[in-house]
Amino acid sequence: MHYYRYENAEVSFCYKYLMFSYNIIFWLAGGAFIAIGFWAWSEKGVLLDLTQVTRLHGFDPVWLVLVVGAVTFVLGFAGCVGALRENICLLKFFSGLIGFIFFLELTTVVLVVVFQGQVKDWIRDFFLNNIKAYRDDIDLQNIIDSLQRLNHCCGAQEPNDWNLNVYFNCNGTHRSREKCGVPFSCCKKDPADTVINTQCGYDVRSSSNDWGAIYTKGCIPALEDWLPGNMYTVAIIIIVISLLQMVGIYLARTLISDIEKVKLNYR
Repeated sequence: MHYYRYENAEVSFCYKYLMFSYNIIFWLAGGAFIAIGFWAWSEKGVLLDLTQVTRLHGFDPVWLVLVVGAVTFVLGFAGCVGALRENICLLKFFSGLIGFIFFLELTTVVLVVVFQGQVKDWIRDFFLNNIKAYRDDIDLQNIIDSLQRLNHCCGAQEPNDWNLNVYFNCNGTHRSREKCGVPFSCCKKDPADTVINTQCGYDVRSSSNDWGAIYTKGCIPALEDWLPGNMYTVAIIIIVISLLQMVGIYLARTLISDIEKVKLNYR
């Protein structure tokens, strides 16, 4: 019996399992995001009544969780299975999709730098639309509250932006207890308080009260003040994400090259 040893190209064991290890995390994370998204919708009753998805006037954060989860899951699946099965089609799909995402990110950064004024107006309008829908969705409400608490801000440009919300409007004929007020997340925190006072924003914008108990800076000016001082942090995050994408593309293209060489060797 004769044994033949091929001394030509072969698929790198190291690159193959590096590719698998790189993607299994994203595959699992994507599945977790999708599960969390559907769980959040089930808690809000959306899965029982899908028409609720179109009723929200503002942004539903669950959509972002589901989209990120779906993209991450698909990338992780293509990378893992493509590496283990040495499937060129899946590996090309993986590297192509990551390359497309990288191109979109780069385009977004360039557009933000070039059209700063228009982007600022878009962010302001987006924030104001979500102020209107503040009480429509609990997830949106929590995000706005977290944003205002962390950045010590209130409204898009100023606290009076809350007039856009029917519950906080000063001029309406409604009998809401929150009339002419702001959410509790606009209130300055008292170090002596051990429990959050959710009623601290009541009536603060009425003529008989001053605004000393709430933050008067809008969240967009607060973000503009925060960005210059944290530019290095933002840059590092962008660089790390870009490097991870480049590593994924490199591993995929290297495996594709090895697989193609092995196939040519057997022809």
